[in-house]
Amino acid sequence: MYRIIEADVSTWAPQIGEDESHHLAGELELGKIIYLPHLPFAIAQTELRFLDTRWLSGTHKSISFDATRAATDAGLRGARGDSGELVALAALIARFRTNAAALLRALFPRYAHHLRMAPTSLRPGDVETHKISWRKDDTLLHVDAFPSRPNHGERILRVITNVHTRGVPRVWKIGDLFEKTAGEFLPRMRAPLPGGAALLHALHVTKSRRSLYDHIMLGMHDQMKLDRDYQQRKSHLTFGFRPGSTWICFSDQAAHAALSGQYMLEQTLHLPLAALYFPERSPLRLLERMHGTALI
Repeated sequence: MYRIIEADVSTWAPQIGEDESHHLAGELELGKIIYLPHLPFAIAQTELRFLDTRWLSGTHKSISFDATRAATDAGLRGARGDSGELVALAALIARFRTNAAALLRALFPRYAHHLRMAPTSLRPGDVETHKISWRKDDTLLHVDAFPSRPNHGERILRVITNVHTRGVPRVWKIGDLFEKTAGEFLPRMRAPLPGGAALLHALHVTKSRRSLYDHIMLGMHDQMKLDRDYQQRKSHLTFGFRPGSTWICFSDQAAHAALSGQYMLEQTLHLPLAALYFPERSPLRLLERMHGTALI
């Protein structure tokens, strides 16, 4: 259980001491998961109707809320419903967004002025029904890296709450700490093709030019998912996050897979290295030490 650090937090704006904040940040920045088993997200009786896959549109696995698009379809993407329903659904997800940001600011004051909010998502579907391709199969252990969105070492921080109403846990598999995982997969990475990053950017395949760091992280993501022996390794931890609990992790560092579960709210945030308590523990700095050169 060394990969999961439990904290007794029961409010979205907790008051904790500086020493405890520093301790939790240190564990989080090692790639561990901060587990808050007594922190539920309150859903009103009238909002329980939204815990249903009928609100999903098309092939989307989640409904996302983007506050910058609030004037368009209530800021929602991947949702169906009439205008009144969409406004109510957006209000639910937006409330989680506010709570998640408040929680992180309270737990980790050093992050507070540097957090960049990504869209907030409600995932009403069953994890096991959204295996579109091996690369997008979240039931396989991986660290987060995205083909079209290079981040040049910026951290990916997630706050997740299980909002299942019938006692069903969200079951994750959790891999080794990042340094061990990188030590295993980094030697397998091939150098990028000369000029490849510029070409991908020119063709609008990537939103910015892919750095060597992004190339390595994406390669690790893919190789982890393709390695059947790695996926079945007995040293990995399987853990059920019970309904009414919340957890926090750097998903670009904590090797994770969602094995089962339904009804989850999730907030993604981005954080620059300069805001970390221990920047030397970040994937970028660890990979640079292993690789022996700057990666961005």
